[in-house]
Amino acid sequence: MHMPVPVPPASLPRLGAAHPRLQAMIRDAAEGGTPLVLLHIDIDHFASVNQNMGMDVGDAALDAVGLRLRERLGERGRVWRHGSDEFVAAVLLPGGDAQTAQALAEELINEVERPLEVLPYTLFLEAKIGVSLCPDHGDDPSQLLQLAETAVRRASHAVHEPVQLHATGVADRPHSESAIARQIVDALPNGEFRLRYQPKISARDGRVIGMEALVRWQSPVLGLLLPERFLPTAERIGVILQIGDWMLERVVAQVKAWREQGFDDFFVGINVTTQQLLLPDFVDRLLGRMQHAGLPMSAIVLELNERALTHTSTDAVYRAISALRYEGIRLTLDNFGTGDASLGALVRYPADILKIDRSFINAAPAGSRETAIVRALIAMGHQLGMKVIANGVETEAQLGFLRRADCDYFQGYLFGEPMNAEAAGQALRRRYLRPELFTATKSDRTLLLVDDEQNVLRSLVRLFRRDGYRILAAGNVRDAFGLLATNEVQVILSDQRMSEMDGTEFLGRVKMLYPDTVRLVLSGYTDLATVTDAINRGAIYRFLTKPWDDGQLREHIRQAFQTYDSQRGRESFP
Repeated sequence: MHMPVPVPPASLPRLGAAHPRLQAMIRDAAEGGTPLVLLHIDIDHFASVNQNMGMDVGDAALDAVGLRLRERLGERGRVWRHGSDEFVAAVLLPGGDAQTAQALAEELINEVERPLEVLPYTLFLEAKIGVSLCPDHGDDPSQLLQLAETAVRRASHAVHEPVQLHATGVADRPHSESAIARQIVDALPNGEFRLRYQPKISARDGRVIGMEALVRWQSPVLGLLLPERFLPTAERIGVILQIGDWMLERVVAQVKAWREQGFDDFFVGINVTTQQLLLPDFVDRLLGRMQHAGLPMSAIVLELNERALTHTSTDAVYRAISALRYEGIRLTLDNFGTGDASLGALVRYPADILKIDRSFINAAPAGSRETAIVRALIAMGHQLGMKVIANGVETEAQLGFLRRADCDYFQGYLFGEPMNAEAAGQALRRRYLRPELFTATKSDRTLLLVDDEQNVLRSLVRLFRRDGYRILAAGNVRDAFGLLATNEVQVILSDQRMSEMDGTEFLGRVKMLYPDTVRLVLSGYTDLATVTDAINRGAIYRFLTKPWDDGQLREHIRQAFQTYDSQRGRESFP
């Protein structure tokens, strides 16, 4: 039997890029001292611990993990809390190369994944780690933290590689463009290109409605390159036409093979370039290939970058697009919102599907401006008779927000990374990916509590638990937006003074995203002008003060639910 893990008397401190100890460690490493390894440690699927076992158990588990990490590192480094279920460690490591950093990260993962007893439960946690190095990757704290966080996101998508180091890669070598130009000429005849397929998902139920064909270049000299690294060079030197023709030939053959296996209710999207559309025989060759393979026109959807609409040869592009649509081949306008195409171009070049660029999706639902843009793009696409697909969906919070915004299709790592044809065929056989994410969210009386002081948050949870509410709790604004995106919430009680933004600003953003919610602020201080402005704008329903009277606070929340019910025309509970 595992002995209970002792919980430290106080939680680890929170980390920011301006933390003086972190700055000092980075400064010493940059000035020739012992190299520094920065590790971003993410506890996988920890939200389920809070939801299923309670926040008290979750808090105790995180405190115990922090203690384990601190004891394992000893005098070598420091550990901080970062976010709700993440840690950052800064470790002085002689050598400081990728190999020693990898070994250290694996050592810490083993520490996290030892059975953890928080009575009455025994928890089996898993962790992912992203790593950046100082001075190899820079000497700016914010940049190094960002690099490590980006690396841990990559780790979250790699099933068997829980440690990811920031890699400078080919893009950082000054000779990379010329190297690409030299190598790519022979890449096609040498069989170095690979096709990968990423699922497209219905927003209604998680069904696989299609795939996107994506090209990868496995160069024996340069390694594995993504299309954004080599396609611009391929366009510049004229190789893009051969690559595009090869992709179309392979995709048509693959779609035929899948249809012969019984899959006939999906489509494959494939990118085409402006240069391909300008070829006089492009449309006839594509139609001929599809007819020879016995494919319906609906089986292939051409994805066209927004910049094609601003090409100098617009008349030729227009004729090609018109001919394709006349024959029944659908078009997706790719990466919309990042190019120079005007809205008028959408009138002249009608598309069937509008794909929102991943840069907007990444910032949603917490980024207020990006969120507004995504909502506007979805509404505009629907008004123009188009379906809308969101590219780059990676989190459940993004999925929840997009479903509420009435987006039609999703594509992203949340449902699957680009995979080979065999794995894509297995996804088609499964028909539904992550169906558990599409079950109806509970719409009963749900209360969201937001406060970055854990003791206060625990007290509020205990107070309202007796009233039978479904309680969600967030220790920071980012987690709160995630909970709002994935749950039907009626009433929100937020602290005013929080590190990321104050409560009135947070609830002002919530009002824009979820206007039906009833929003209250609980604060230990009063800024009358801010509060008055927030109330006048309708951002908050009521402003309450700390310390609170339990009975009065419970009554305020009861009245807030009654207000929600009356606004929705529902019968209120007593």
